[in-house]
Amino acid sequence: MKIQYLSTLAVVSLLSISTMAGCSSPAQNDASTSPSTAVQADAKANPCAAKANPCAAKANPCAAKANPCAAKANPCAAKASTASVGGPLAQKLQGKPVVVDIYASWCPACKNIAPTVAQLKEQYAGKVEFVVLDVSDKSTTAAAEATAQELGLSKFLAENKAQTGSLAIVDPATGNILAQYRNNPDKTVYTQVLDKALTK
Repeated sequence: MKIQYLSTLAVVSLLSISTMAGCSSPAQNDASTSPSTAVQADAKANPCAAKANPCAAKANPCAAKANPCAAKANPCAAKASTASVGGPLAQKLQGKPVVVDIYASWCPACKNIAPTVAQLKEQYAGKVEFVVLDVSDKSTTAAAEATAQELGLSKFLAENKAQTGSLAIVDPATGNILAQYRNNPDKTVYTQVLDKALTK
């Protein structure tokens, strides 16, 4: 049993030595060895060397795709403000920003913003024009329509008659509405727009 084990061990040792000798033999440097034989020998020696890296061959699928968000323009940024009262205001309103107040005596929102309107009138006296269009009843609405016609605000009044308690800041030269708020008593939202308009 011991002899059989030793003989098996001797055979394995001899095979290992012959394999190492074959790998280290200068056969590859022999002139008689063809280039293809050398390549085959390399391929057999390192089975991975002949194969290209499958991961390297594939491009990054994410890199190929453009950012779908980058291609789309910001819809908010792209749209310029097109709100307008319909054209330039009357000559007597030119040169100063105009605050248009759609008012009704029965309107809770009007009562809510009344202190803010009073403060704005005091703060911007002589710098800003204030126009009140009173739609409390038929007679005041008729008077408001006549005033709106005279000042170039007819289109604006027709579109906003039901929006009582709203204040709009208008550029008189272009008729563009710079800002419009309904039932907003926060004075700062108006002063920011008015101050900017006054610096132009």
